[in-house]
Amino acid sequence: MRKPVLVAIGSLVVIMGVVFTLQGVGLIGGSAMTGSTLWAILGPIIALLGIALIVVGLRSRTNN
Repeated sequence: MRKPVLVAIGSLVVIMGVVFTLQGVGLIGGSAMTGSTLWAILGPIIALLGIALIVVGLRSRTNN
C-alpha cells in the first residue's frame, strides 16, 4: 500500500512545483508568489523532489 501512496504524493508534489515555478516566473498571477524569484528557484527543486518520490515508489514496486 505504501508504494502507490508514494507515487500519488510524488505526483502532487511535482504539480505543486510546476505551479510554484509558473507563479515565480509570472505566468500564473493572483498570488503573493507571482513574479517572485524565490518561487522561480524553489519550484523546480520541489518538482525534482516529487520526481524522486515517484521513482522510489515505482522502483520499490517492481522489486517486490
